[in-house]
Amino acid sequence: MKKAFRKYHRILAIIIALPLTMTVVTGMLASMVKEWPIDTGISARFLLKIHTGEILNLQAIYPVLNGLGMIGLLVTGLSMSGLFRKRKQPTSND
Repeated sequence: MKKAFRKYHRILAIIIALPLTMTVVTGMLASMVKEWPIDTGISARFLLKIHTGEILNLQAIYPVLNGLGMIGLLVTGLSMSGLFRKRKQPTSND
């Protein structure tokens, strides 16, 4: 079972890496451009269009896909961690 979760975790991580990285980076940059006096030459509005998936006309489903991808990574990662595994009771040999 652990081997299957590793396989799914690896595949899911590869798929979700680019959209999640793009969401994080554009969100940080949009905040910095709005709040700090930094001239990057890129408008915060354009960065937010990328951040929300609006630039690809995916604004309705993009956050849902990002969220589902993260939930999948959390589930497979936690299951592999052994955090919820039942521990064997030590047997006493008296």
